[in-house]
Amino acid sequence: MPTPMPLPTRPTGAPERGGRLVILGVAASDSHAVANHLIAHALRADGFTVVNLGTCTPVDEFADACERHPQAEAVLIGSLNGQIHEDLHGLAEAKRSGRIHCPVVVGGNLSVGSVKDESSVTRLYDLGVDRVLASAADLVPTLDALHAPTASDRVPAAAAR
Repeated sequence: MPTPMPLPTRPTGAPERGGRLVILGVAASDSHAVANHLIAHALRADGFTVVNLGTCTPVDEFADACERHPQAEAVLIGSLNGQIHEDLHGLAEAKRSGRIHCPVVVGGNLSVGSVKDESSVTRLYDLGVDRVLASAADLVPTLDALHAPTASDRVPAAAAR
């Protein structure tokens, strides 16, 4: 009988995320599920609420999830097959229309072939992606940076009274 894999727990001293919610999925043409589930478990262990749409998720499903969860702070899209550019066709329109209202973060294998160049990353930004991660270890720090209030978010003390 196989030994069940223990679920990750929030590391001692890790910050409480206060119900922060992210929408997670794998690009439309991609059925690789393992990394998706590992990322979902890690984020939940780190205090995030994760709406995991699973594999083969088209842009419209991410947009529908954003409409169901207006409190979502980010859409996280993984790719392993390298076809993400074609899979994100329609992302710019979904963001322009407001159906996807939060930053879109992508990671994984982002192009086909063993030779990677910067143009594939540039093309993702042109499609409407807000952040491209080189490592899964960068995910939580990136979410924290996106979540941090900016100077324009701060209410002047006089206006807050």
